[in-house]
Amino acid sequence: MGPILVCLCLAFVIWLYFRSNPLHHTKKFMIRRFINWFPLGMSYAFLYMARYNLNVSKNALGAAMSKESFGLIFGVGTTIYGLSFLINGPLVDKLGGKKGIMLATLGSSLANIAMGVVTFLFLKNRLNANLTAIFATLYSINMFFQSYGAVSIIKVKAYWFHVRERGIFGGIFGTLISFGVYFAFDWGQALADAAKLHVDGPPTLLHRIFMNVFAVDTGTSDAVWLVFFIPAVILIFWALIDMWLIRDTPAEAKLEDFDTMDASSGEMHKEFSAAELLKRIFTSPIMLMIAFIEFTTGVIRNGVMQWYFIFAKEVKQPGAEFFLSHWGLLLCITGIIAGFAGGIVSDKYFQSRRAPPSGIFYALIILCTSIMALTLQTSPVIVGICAVGICLFSIGVHALMSGTAAADFGGRKATATASGITDGFVYLGSGLQSVSLGYLTTKSWVYWPIFLIPFAILGFFFTLRMWHKLPSATRKFIDEVERIPARSLKKNHKKGIVTVDAV
Repeated sequence: MGPILVCLCLAFVIWLYFRSNPLHHTKKFMIRRFINWFPLGMSYAFLYMARYNLNVSKNALGAAMSKESFGLIFGVGTTIYGLSFLINGPLVDKLGGKKGIMLATLGSSLANIAMGVVTFLFLKNRLNANLTAIFATLYSINMFFQSYGAVSIIKVKAYWFHVRERGIFGGIFGTLISFGVYFAFDWGQALADAAKLHVDGPPTLLHRIFMNVFAVDTGTSDAVWLVFFIPAVILIFWALIDMWLIRDTPAEAKLEDFDTMDASSGEMHKEFSAAELLKRIFTSPIMLMIAFIEFTTGVIRNGVMQWYFIFAKEVKQPGAEFFLSHWGLLLCITGIIAGFAGGIVSDKYFQSRRAPPSGIFYALIILCTSIMALTLQTSPVIVGICAVGICLFSIGVHALMSGTAAADFGGRKATATASGITDGFVYLGSGLQSVSLGYLTTKSWVYWPIFLIPFAILGFFFTLRMWHKLPSATRKFIDEVERIPARSLKKNHKKGIVTVDAV
């Protein structure tokens, strides 16, 4: 059922993409842009599978990887992820998104192969070393290359999507994240289950393939290493597709470039050094606000997405087993809903301002975390609903901020640097929560939702601070369109040429 629902969601996303054409692009352009973002997006989704397979391996390894060890490994990796944007953001702005996604997929693939080899040696008692230290090192290398993924997809997006249609891309970006989470948790767990030496009930087709075709049944241990090897192979496949199909700009695809009306409008002729790009971002009050919002998002999103999966495994949830069994699928579907809801509301009702829908999402996160804190020990179903809701709303914020607002205010010339810095803050927040919750939940799970509430309040505060912000070029574009006589505006709007709403 899960794969069918995901395929239906993907078909809906593709249909919605072709239905949403507010700037009246040609059919040829829409098709070529789809050919550009689809493989790029699938590469990004499978990068998630090669990132959160650590969570799946933790459950599969059991006592061999404690909660504190897992928290440390994930925390170190995500901190490296966050800091690496100081290097790869400016680099992708120079090299382009196509080369960036190649670095991400191939580098992550090699790191996952190395983690698979270490897992194999450990389970075969051929590794006499500190597993936590080795995994922390290899996972940090994986996360360094992973960090090229988000900046690359947003770098390419900046040249292909006008600011007034980036809301729909925010939905697409949220969808890609959601697919990645589904691949990581549900597909990853299916791989771990099929790789077991002994299965409950009749063996599945996947189990038979592993044990017979690939001959991984050595009679001594579960083949947990496949959780790392298989995503690595998938990433190599998408790297080859990316090399063939992706183009950084419409001109490289033999189409006509156009002004996307972001912060780089009027200065595309300028060249910036890495130091100038970083200064441009770190001296911008609006970019710092976006970064602080994303820091709180990192704490909250991964604070629930990774820990509910562990919590429900450790603390039995009678009556709420559905949430754990379909965790990836639930996050996939709800993340798609959040991404498109936030993006469409932003473009349609708030003139492409990203803060208002983000603020609404944060208000709902405050509500969910508070209810979760009150019901953690008494109502498994309510806890499960709140956990899904928090992930839904935080993915929506992430898609709007790192996926869209950073590109709007950073502009095409600094898109990778801007989105990289903001995404870096996401994972600095994630690193903080990983180490903190790895320690706190060892004491008691009661501290889990309580830890998240202050960060939800901070996120809401910063969205209020940037509620009315728009790039000057975007505001000028909207003002010029709104000066068109009402009758003409209505006529053009029906034709799909403009999408400006009276506010």
